[in-house]
Amino acid sequence: MTWITAYIFTAIAFFAIDFLWLGTLARKFYFSRMSHLLAGKVNYPAAAGFYAVYVVGLIIFSVAPAIATGSWQTAAVYGALFGFFCYATYDMTNQATLKNWPVAVTVVDIGWGTLLSGSAATIGYFATRAVA
Repeated sequence: MTWITAYIFTAIAFFAIDFLWLGTLARKFYFSRMSHLLAGKVNYPAAAGFYAVYVVGLIIFSVAPAIATGSWQTAAVYGALFGFFCYATYDMTNQATLKNWPVAVTVVDIGWGTLLSGSAATIGYFATRAVA
């Protein structure tokens, strides 16, 4: 039951924060640099698949260890590291293989993935501890 609770809370936090970032705060940043690469509309099944799988990784690699040790710092640091490595893999692979992939997007996106993942894991940890 704790795993399900952690998944639900972490997923809500991750999605809500990312939605705010992509939908409002950074929308112009990404569009101005990547409009030539964008499909025009979101592929919702692919987006849902990303969120579903990514949050499992956050649970396994950051929230669960934090719950086991009783340390929110573990959730924050491991979540941030997980985000850094995942987003760096994605962005640097795009940088290496796609024409005209903007360096600024790589830098900002890796920073965002690090902050977002650490934050969502920490929120997931506190919410799970409060309920479980």
